[in-house]
Amino acid sequence: MANRRLPPLRSLEAFMYTVRLGSARAAANQLSLSPSALSRRIATLEEFIGKKLFTRARQAMQLTDEGAAFHEAVLPHFEALARAVEGQSESTSLLRLRLGVLPLFGTQRLFPRLAELRRLHPILHIDIDTGPHLEDRVGDVLDAAIILTRGPSSGLHAVRLDENKVHAIANHELARTIGSVPDAEVLAKQTFLIHNELPESFTAWKSALHLNDLEPAAIDHYDSGQLILEAAAQGLGIAIMHDDHLRRASDSRLTDLFDIEVDSPYSYWFVCKPGALEERPVRMFHDWLVKAGL
Repeated sequence: MANRRLPPLRSLEAFMYTVRLGSARAAANQLSLSPSALSRRIATLEEFIGKKLFTRARQAMQLTDEGAAFHEAVLPHFEALARAVEGQSESTSLLRLRLGVLPLFGTQRLFPRLAELRRLHPILHIDIDTGPHLEDRVGDVLDAAIILTRGPSSGLHAVRLDENKVHAIANHELARTIGSVPDAEVLAKQTFLIHNELPESFTAWKSALHLNDLEPAAIDHYDSGQLILEAAAQGLGIAIMHDDHLRRASDSRLTDLFDIEVDSPYSYWFVCKPGALEERPVRMFHDWLVKAGL
């Protein structure tokens, strides 16, 4: 085997932390370095590989195209090295993640893919919490959460997982009664089913259909997306939900009304405290989730 020089590992570590945390200051804090010491380590790596990895302006650091390509090339090998170390040093130990998840996301998107995560990281086990106020409990009783929100609080590391369209969803019998063209008088006689996590979706939908003054016969509120979809399938009302919810439900009893797409104010986000991203259970799950594209 030919002798090959390894890059300075501390410099490589500084580079990877800066990219992962999205901030040189956060990376320096995590590594217990001064900003200037972190900058020197990255400069050493740039000198070693002969490429400029970041642009620097007013203390902000942005990846160059060469830096992004370098990160993409190195990241899989970092992950492979971590898995190899796990296999040698923690073969009998378990890592545990306390994860908050909304039930519908868990049923439709997370659990169908969790076996992949288990094969990738056999030592990672997850405690699932579907209780209320997930975002408020991150960093306390939860290590991380997947939430549905207009936007997480600024104190959290956040990754947007999707963008959605609002649809009005009903069973086929009710859809035939309502018709294919929005009619304010007909809709005013209906019951609408609204998720507690999506209160402004109904407002966005009415606005897009120029029905801002619509006052339905009743609005029933639910804290479960699964139950809303089942209620709609049973003809109990019109569910205001995301197109992704309808598609993933694969329920032949349901259809969307009027074939109109409305941008949703809400998206699913992965959130954790910035420092928690360097804890191995959180990092393992975060990296897998982003790559899996759930």
